[in-house]
Amino acid sequence: MKRIQIRTFIATALMLLFLGSCTEILDEQPRSIYEPSFFKTEKGVYGGLTSMYAHLRYIYGQAYYYNTTVTGTDEATYGQSADNNFKDMDLSGVGSITSTSSRTDALWGAAFLNINTASGIIENAAEVGISPALIAEARFFRAFDYFALTQTFGGVPLDLGSGELRFNINPVRTSVRNTVPEVYTKAIFPDLLTAVNDLPEVGRVKGGVTKTVARLYLSKAYLTYAWWLQNPNNIPTYPEANRTDPDGHDAAWYFQQAYNIATEGIENPGTFSLQNTYYDVNLGQNDRNSEILLYADHTETSEFYNASSLTYSNGAAPENFAGWMMTWNYTNIRSGGVSSVQREAAQPLGRPWTRMCPTINVIKNTFADKTNDSRYDGTFTTVYRGNWNKVKVVPPLPATLTNANDLTVNPGDAILTFLNEDNPAVVYSNTTGNIGAGVLPGRADYVINPSGISRVVYPGLWKLGVYRTDNDGTLGQPNAASTRPFSIAKFSEFYFIAAEAAVKGATVKGGKSARELINVIRARAGKWRWNNAGNTAKIEDNSAVLTAATPAVIDINYILAERSREYYAEGYRWYDLIRTQKWEELAGSYQICGTAYGDHTPVTVTRTIDKHHYLRPIPQGQLDAMVMSAADKAAYQNPGY
Repeated sequence: MKRIQIRTFIATALMLLFLGSCTEILDEQPRSIYEPSFFKTEKGVYGGLTSMYAHLRYIYGQAYYYNTTVTGTDEATYGQSADNNFKDMDLSGVGSITSTSSRTDALWGAAFLNINTASGIIENAAEVGISPALIAEARFFRAFDYFALTQTFGGVPLDLGSGELRFNINPVRTSVRNTVPEVYTKAIFPDLLTAVNDLPEVGRVKGGVTKTVARLYLSKAYLTYAWWLQNPNNIPTYPEANRTDPDGHDAAWYFQQAYNIATEGIENPGTFSLQNTYYDVNLGQNDRNSEILLYADHTETSEFYNASSLTYSNGAAPENFAGWMMTWNYTNIRSGGVSSVQREAAQPLGRPWTRMCPTINVIKNTFADKTNDSRYDGTFTTVYRGNWNKVKVVPPLPATLTNANDLTVNPGDAILTFLNEDNPAVVYSNTTGNIGAGVLPGRADYVINPSGISRVVYPGLWKLGVYRTDNDGTLGQPNAASTRPFSIAKFSEFYFIAAEAAVKGATVKGGKSARELINVIRARAGKWRWNNAGNTAKIEDNSAVLTAATPAVIDINYILAERSREYYAEGYRWYDLIRTQKWEELAGSYQICGTAYGDHTPVTVTRTIDKHHYLRPIPQGQLDAMVMSAADKAAYQNPGY
């Protein structure tokens, strides 16, 4: 199968002015309006389908939207260089979420444009003789976008100007929001059920959607809707609606369907499978592997197909620059006065922005077991190694440098290490290594305890790090956006969805109880083949230890903790916490040190998470674009904003 060559983003005529009507587009034949007749041609259908894969890049890997899914949860807080885009999301008193600062506008604009394209294909493609499998791709993406929108904003419009779920080509400056049950039962579930039925087992192209992908989203939608119907903590919805299902089912029925579909996905994987080790899931050299069900694609082979430069970045969609946000300015480390860790286009390093950072709680609690469980090592860069030899200057930099305790270090040696456990013998100095690090007797590397990480110095996010094949022994192109695909969905989530549904009361199959399902993931987490911290092979199997440690009876909090270990900082967390209504309980406070180099004094920060925060505000650009009364606009906006 050939890999999708994404080169268009078709901006169909969604004249509700959903934030994207004037967006600059890349297309061999630029168009601003696609009339129905265009989708009655084979070329039009294929162009529309290609645009659906392309639209993913305007959402996933877009760092400001990424921030809204991670910052403010129990996974991350704002970093030292954060602006209000990041501080507002933290809900810790340094800002507040508003209709202009919540960068979920990235989702709103791209999703509705794509929904309209999908409707154009669904309505017209049959007349061209296009197969149901191709039309099912459009149905999948329409459901995919509506699912993301409804989780984020509550009920959203099904009528974009020409009727519910109809292709719109007419300028419309008003809008009416449907309720959450209406969006699920009229759009999300019917489209996904059709997609499961009509999509192939093997993708039309590499990265193309399949039955397995559709099953994952159908099971996840059933699970999410079941929680919404149950509403254990009385979280309000908007537009207001009774917590009853138009199709007459209760929450228990939907939890059972989530379990059934998820286990069906496990039993019928098609071309997908779990990777043997957690390290391999996120390894740059192993991108687009068998575990990745859906991704926003990029490439280093062509700026045209990458839709962005290969040498510099504008810091905007459709670039993949999310990985920069949790990368601190490691280039400030000094060894004998020399910047010993240079900015490099390599997975442990990359471009530093210091906009987001992990909390101390993440390092000490979420990833408490750093010995048996490989996921901490497969998530973070905890050892920064010297690479000054790759700087091409005349005369060259010294072959060796002086580091901690006046000891000599060579290229490739550890310059700074974040310790796995607090060591009371660490001595900090405001000037150590130029970043206020610590030292331990006899060690040539500077060190920092887990309780000493701060908003300015912290372990970087290895799993989203850049990967290039064209460095040729140099530092490469670290200022370019990442050319790696941004992973959106993984086969492993079937196990979590089924386990969560089982905990919520679904009747289970033999061998697939909640504990047994979670233990499949934990067993894999115990298998090592490489140690990032040591930069060396590590053949070790701790599966038995990890599975034995799993509680006999697991609850939702345990599943959420496992999900965080598995998907840390990948953009899942806010949705996990609002689905289960555990946001305030699990993320209401956190510990972190300050914004100054050398500050290693933890402080406890309290967040104010109100019930209205469980929905994001409708973007201000949407409200400004509509010709409606002030009262109607106020009613259109979610309460509290």
